[in-house]
Amino acid sequence: MANFLASIFGTEQDKVNCSFYYKIGACRHGDRCSRKHVKPSYSQTILMPNLYQNPAFDPKNRMNASQLQNHFDAFYEDIWCEMCKYGEVEELVVCDNNNDHLIGNVYARFKYEDSAQKACDELNSRWYAARPIYCELSPVTDFREACCRLNSGEGCVRGGFCNFIHRKNPGPELDRELELSTKKWLKMRPQERSPTRSPSPEPTRRRY
Repeated sequence: MANFLASIFGTEQDKVNCSFYYKIGACRHGDRCSRKHVKPSYSQTILMPNLYQNPAFDPKNRMNASQLQNHFDAFYEDIWCEMCKYGEVEELVVCDNNNDHLIGNVYARFKYEDSAQKACDELNSRWYAARPIYCELSPVTDFREACCRLNSGEGCVRGGFCNFIHRKNPGPELDRELELSTKKWLKMRPQERSPTRSPSPEPTRRRY
């Protein structure tokens, strides 16, 4: 029985624990959900809810597509470089959804759990763009399961209101730059896992 319960934990067969929270780290029902949201005591992944303020969702927005991408690229680079101060970052995911529980959510998956814990502890006392940062450990470890599979194909009919993550991607040039600069930084930094924050790649794009 115990083996069976372990095998269905966090799946749709699990009638006790919320499968959406387990897969995505967020649920549209929030605290009113009829199933348990089991918050991890340790994880490689952190979640910063509602951190990215997407100007495309502002009714007064006057930016064109190119300006919106530049705005996002500056944000993405800024956050990536900041996360590197806590340890090696394996993945940074920003939600492009427009529903309450996913809008502006930012996930950072580190190589080591202690890096994620340190980031979580310190970020909760910091601010970004004149707003306090809220940070928590997330159960998400596989973003292939968390992201909407239709969003990169023929298109998801639910659009920004889908309950799976619609991932917002940086421009290909920035993606290459960050990959190269991070590889260079990893070669230069000490090999031992230090409990203190280390220098990180510096952002070069202008913040909007």
